[in-house]
Amino acid sequence: MSRPFRFGVNLVSPAPDEEWRAKCRRAEELGYDVILVPDHLGMTAPFPALVAAAEATERPRLGTFVLNAGFWNPALLAREVATTDALTGGRLELGLGTGYVQAEHETAGLPFGSPRERVDHLRRTVEELERLLGSPEYRPQPVQRPRVPLLIGGNGDRMLRLTAEHADIAAFTGARTVPGSTTGQLAPLTAGELDERVARYRELAADRAQDAELNLLVQQVLVTEDREAAVRPFLDVVPHLTAAQVLELPILLAGTVEEITAQVRALRERYGFTYLTVLEPSMEAFAPVMAALRDA
Repeated sequence: MSRPFRFGVNLVSPAPDEEWRAKCRRAEELGYDVILVPDHLGMTAPFPALVAAAEATERPRLGTFVLNAGFWNPALLAREVATTDALTGGRLELGLGTGYVQAEHETAGLPFGSPRERVDHLRRTVEELERLLGSPEYRPQPVQRPRVPLLIGGNGDRMLRLTAEHADIAAFTGARTVPGSTTGQLAPLTAGELDERVARYRELAADRAQDAELNLLVQQVLVTEDREAAVRPFLDVVPHLTAAQVLELPILLAGTVEEITAQVRALRERYGFTYLTVLEPSMEAFAPVMAALRDA
C-alpha cells in the first residue's frame, strides 16, 4: 500500500522573533506536517530557528532542508542535532546534503571541493553521526530512538547510493546545478529525467529491509484558471522547453486547486512521492490542495 501524504513548508525568509513564531503558527494552522528551514548564508540559522518553531507550535515535525554538510564538523553537528531533538521534544527530522553554492563557501572561508570530495565528506558526516548518536554513552542524548529520522537530498549516482544505504527519507530536488555556476543556479529535470533518477534510486535501494519515504521539493505552486498563461514567464528561463513541457515539470504545480490536486496524485502514482515540500512563497496557495488530499 502507498504511504499517506505528508506535506512540508521550507521557511526561507528570515524574520524577527514574533514574526517568525507567527509564520510557524500559520503553517501549523494551514495543516503542514513539517516545518523546515534551509542552510544558506543570508537565511535563518537552522537549529535556533527550529527550537523557536517548536515553542510556537504543537503538532508539526521540524526539519532541516537541507543542512550543507560542508559547513559542519560532524562532532559539533552531533551535539547540535542531539540538543535540538531534546529541546523540540523529539520532533526533529535531520536533512543533509552536500551543498551546491560555491560562493557561500568562499564567503565563509571554507573549501568547496569537487563533487566527489563533497559527497565523501557527506558520507563521513552521516557515518560519524550514526556512530556518535547511536552510542548510549554519547552526551547529550537525543530523544528519538532508535535515531533522529535522516533525510538525504540529491540526484547523482553516488548521492543516491548513500541515500539508499542510510536515509529514512530520500529527497529529490527535481533540478540539477548549472555547470560552471558558483551561485547555485539550477536547471529543472524533465519528467523523463526524474523517472530515470527515481528508477536508479530504486535499483540501489532494492535490498533495503524497509522502504524509505520519497520526497520531492516543489519550486512553485501557481493556482490559476489559465495554466499556459501562468507558465509563459518561465519560457525565458528554460527556452529549450515548450509551454507544454514546462507544465509537465514535476517541480511546478499549476492550475486550479482541482488540477493541482490531480497533479500531486499523479506524482505519487508515477514516482512514489508521498512527502512534498513547498517553499514559503507557496505556503498559502498550496493549503487548499493539502486539505483536498488529507488522508488520501
